[in-house]
Amino acid sequence: MTELPASLRGRVLVAGAGVSGRGCVAMLTSLGVDTTVADSNQAALEALAEDYGVATLPVDSAAQSEFDLVVTSPGWRPDSPLLLAFQNAGVEVIGDVELAYRLDRSGVFGAPRTWLVVTGTNGKTTTTGMLAKIMQADAARTGKRALAVGNIGVSLFDALTATPRVDVLCAELSSFQLHWSSQLRPDVGVLLNLAEDHLDWHGSFDAYAQDKAKVLGGQAAVVGKDDAAAVGYAAGTADLYGFTAAEPAQGEVGVSAGRLISRLTQEREDLASAEGIEPAGLAGVLDAAAAASVARLAGATPQSIAQGLAAYTVAGHRGAVVHEHAGITFIDNSKATNPHAADAALKGLNSVVWVAGGQLKGAEVDGLVAKHAAQIKAAVVMGVDREEIAHALAEHAPHAPVDVIESSEPSAAMNAAVRAALQHAEAGDTVLLAPAAASLDMYTGMAQRGDFFAAAARELTPQIELEN
Repeated sequence: MTELPASLRGRVLVAGAGVSGRGCVAMLTSLGVDTTVADSNQAALEALAEDYGVATLPVDSAAQSEFDLVVTSPGWRPDSPLLLAFQNAGVEVIGDVELAYRLDRSGVFGAPRTWLVVTGTNGKTTTTGMLAKIMQADAARTGKRALAVGNIGVSLFDALTATPRVDVLCAELSSFQLHWSSQLRPDVGVLLNLAEDHLDWHGSFDAYAQDKAKVLGGQAAVVGKDDAAAVGYAAGTADLYGFTAAEPAQGEVGVSAGRLISRLTQEREDLASAEGIEPAGLAGVLDAAAAASVARLAGATPQSIAQGLAAYTVAGHRGAVVHEHAGITFIDNSKATNPHAADAALKGLNSVVWVAGGQLKGAEVDGLVAKHAAQIKAAVVMGVDREEIAHALAEHAPHAPVDVIESSEPSAAMNAAVRAALQHAEAGDTVLLAPAAASLDMYTGMAQRGDFFAAAARELTPQIELEN
């Protein structure tokens, strides 16, 4: 272990005593850093003090104290008074990912790792999962162990201290985590796409997009060439490459005659089949092209790319078929927590009974509904912003009957939604849960929402058949 970076040799305040804060405290105290924790949750502070022997402060008192560095949990908004107070006083505020990066780059845990970073509004988890599978396949050649880390897989701190050593970090990072980074420079970073999301946290789309675009500041950068917003924010990036669902131009990975083709270098390379990729459809192909681009730039062979993509299977709640009955297909895309993701979920489907709603977080849905109006046979809306979605449907898809679920009890609401959907669905239709909204108004997360949908589909279809 080498010497700590200069920024960690003084007094460090960890803002937040939740899961992220606990991980930071565990790491910092293991390295002997003078650490204090601030939170409004007294019970959480007491638990950290008991487990790690750290000093604790309520938020108001912390703002009056002197520290050399603040490490914040990603959930703390940029306008949090505590964080603003320190920034205004000239004290640097960083996040948990930035902390992990600085420790790694300083050689605290040996030679620095390879950082392959994935971000974007949608497709992050799938792309990161694909990328990890590819780099794991390539490990047979290189001997370099790869893991999916960050928002999926293991935490960055666990990866940095893992035995055997992890050499390649395939990191899914959010806009929150990137906001609190400053020195992070990926070996390869990819910006998949950009659409309105988390505007309540960032304050504006531009602020959100600028934070996402930080991923492009490393040694090599990749952008989704089919996404105009992402391309716009990538303008001026050095060493910029791209991926597309179309025939690739020079410097891109794309699709030609059903194959993923690389033109990242002067040589045209056949990487893998573009057919049979999970999840099915355009979104899956784009994610595969993105993962292949990053992997190839990181040195993976075409053979490893083909092997890794073949080994990848879609995670739950990201377009999986969860039930089929009487010719009706039920698809759980609860991960579609914003209109951009719902757009990808609706693409390629013809006759859809759409189950939507939740927290829109300031995003508008008129464009989404107008774009897919012809595919929407009927809709069921639920959640806190249900009326806004119902209004967009009435305006742009007036032919589609809309059922509004008033219940806010999680299980009862989803049962009512599926029951309503079954009144409209018949053989050949798809009942699609693609909410275009976040889930926390009613559910513990998008996973619980998807699980309730799948359970309701399986339980209610026989009942509806008997009733009819």
